[in-house]
Amino acid sequence: MDLGIEGRRAIVCAASRGLGRACAQSLARNGVDLVINGRDRAALEGTARDIREETGIAVETVAGDISDPAVQAALIDACPESDILINNNGGPPRRDFREIDREDFLQGVVMNMATPVEMIQRVVDGMAARGFGRIVNITSISVKMPVPGLDLSSGARAGLTAFVAGIASGVAARNVTINNVLPGYFDTERLRSNIASGAEATGTELTQFTEQHMASVPAKRFGDPAEFGEACAFLCSAQAGYITGQNLVIDGGRCGSVW
Repeated sequence: MDLGIEGRRAIVCAASRGLGRACAQSLARNGVDLVINGRDRAALEGTARDIREETGIAVETVAGDISDPAVQAALIDACPESDILINNNGGPPRRDFREIDREDFLQGVVMNMATPVEMIQRVVDGMAARGFGRIVNITSISVKMPVPGLDLSSGARAGLTAFVAGIASGVAARNVTINNVLPGYFDTERLRSNIASGAEATGTELTQFTEQHMASVPAKRFGDPAEFGEACAFLCSAQAGYITGQNLVIDGGRCGSVW
């Protein structure tokens, strides 16, 4: 399927690995030039090299923490007329809510709510003026299905969801869409790390703990990041111009709701 976005330009945040990388790869395969970001410079450059070799697409890199305004400004300098923005960032570590202090709260809200809004502020008016824009926020299934220990991440991402709902309706008439994609268990380094930590904390053998998580998914498997990337790319397509203000859950059926 031709997504109608060949020749467009995209900023993809936190794209050196995992779901961000998968989104960048899918966009590149559809002819979209990229500016990608990540904290780990070596991993970021490796991702850029792999995408260039596979697709022949132009890929620029901006290393650093996406929550840093200077890094945000560098991304905009590298892609001043972006057509697509993929917001992505890591979340606060798993911890009991009783352990969260004021500094932790502020950091979590900055990472998972303020930062994506700041990036939207930087690109949305230009998109509206040019008559095309696609913004996708990678959030989490925890927005709809809270995960114990990830309360701060869940709260901040839910705040982002509510915040952008109003923005989305305000720019829809200019062919600018804003949607959120809520991943469940995807086979990424972060998931494997979290499972390993959980197994250790509970004294459970790693294979058994992994199988327990997989069994909790109706699809009986973890998602392939490539599946996530393709869904993200479709939301960025020319054909998706009538889809905005939505939360797309991609979780193998864990949420269990058709509403």
